[in-house]
Amino acid sequence: MSLRSSGTTCAVRGCTNNRTKLSQWLKRECYEHKPKTKAECPCQRWYSFHRLPQEDEPKRTWLKNLNLKEPPKHLFVCSFHFVDKKPTQDNPYPTLFLGYKKPPEKRRRPRTPHVTGSNVSSSCPTSQTFHDAQTQWSDPAMEDHIYSKGPTITCGVTTAPSSDSLPVAELTLKDDADCLLYTGIPLLEFKTLVSCLQHFAPKSSTLPAEDQILLTLMKLRQNFVIADLAKRFKMSPGQVSKTLKFWIDVIAEHTQDLIPWLPRETIKATLPKAFMDSFPNTTCIIDCTESVLQKAKNLDSRTESYSHYYASNTVKYLVATAPSGIVMYISEAYGGKCSDRFITQNSGFLDHLRAGDEVTGDRGFTIRDLLEERNVGLITPAFTRKKSQLTNEQVTRTRRIANVRIHIERAIRRLKVYKILSQTVPIHFVTKIDKILKICAALVNLRGELISSK
Repeated sequence: MSLRSSGTTCAVRGCTNNRTKLSQWLKRECYEHKPKTKAECPCQRWYSFHRLPQEDEPKRTWLKNLNLKEPPKHLFVCSFHFVDKKPTQDNPYPTLFLGYKKPPEKRRRPRTPHVTGSNVSSSCPTSQTFHDAQTQWSDPAMEDHIYSKGPTITCGVTTAPSSDSLPVAELTLKDDADCLLYTGIPLLEFKTLVSCLQHFAPKSSTLPAEDQILLTLMKLRQNFVIADLAKRFKMSPGQVSKTLKFWIDVIAEHTQDLIPWLPRETIKATLPKAFMDSFPNTTCIIDCTESVLQKAKNLDSRTESYSHYYASNTVKYLVATAPSGIVMYISEAYGGKCSDRFITQNSGFLDHLRAGDEVTGDRGFTIRDLLEERNVGLITPAFTRKKSQLTNEQVTRTRRIANVRIHIERAIRRLKVYKILSQTVPIHFVTKIDKILKICAALVNLRGELISSK
């Protein structure tokens, strides 16, 4: 049962001492001195109340120590919060058990002298060990039995250059295998890309341009978390995020020429044998693919990006490749709710087609009427159209189409070697997803015929 105060209550936050409790305590019998009430007993009172002083300076100090957002009109503090159980000349202010924790005072680290070659005397005595912010402390367990060790002579000793001074790219990318693992392209292509882009690096950054580009490609290739990249490149997570956003914009702008729409003569000159036999006029193969998206908090965004095929939130985009496998077009990202026809019609893909072209697609591309307006042919597998089964000719043609459509599936597989697209896309990268798609497609073309199964 709670006790209601008669009006005087201790103002310290969390303290429940009040007049009602004190009155009830005074009415109790004292078993030590045997009086009927403790008010008649010589024992010291349980606690007492002390009013806020009226003088300006003590009053300000009281209020500062109590740290109250809205001090009461009549402010009392019980004796529990004074060092001498009441305001005295030596301790006039409440300082104990004030209901909050004061932040620890900042203390500067004692500065230790740094040992350099000029500090070592010619007599070369036993060197002392100094530690600064960049030095790792040694394990005490390794120094338990140092009495058996002789003095360490340090004069004239030359140490190898520290690995901390070398760029991370130089330490990480030793050969093509390492470069393919972390960037998706061979080492020579990576060096060429760095040489073309390094003069765009911001002058304010202390990280070399090569490392900044490597950091960005590692995020796209392996989808490392920000904290992992910060540890690898010895940066703060905030700096990693700024670096990624900057270089995604720069790389997307300067690699867009690596996604060319090939002339019809070039397409025919590089036509694989599978197309020559059955579909010699094919210009491109198209397909839509999706990447899983981190679920958004906004319900409208969830609805627009929900894909019933994947049963999750996704981004959907159109990919068009030449018969030789080169990515010629990749659209912007759309919500997973959008149909193949809608993306094809609104992405700008149709503007690249010319009269006489032929496009190979899946059954989901119900765009024959859109292509006929441009005198473009459409090659798709046959439908049963409410019939019991396909004819022999339709079965044969469907198999031949499947035999050539495998090239777009391989191109999408090469595209999703970049795990930013094959894994869940972080929600904070949604604004950059269109540029990320362009970069990944450009890097796939830059890699050439090398195919990775990782």
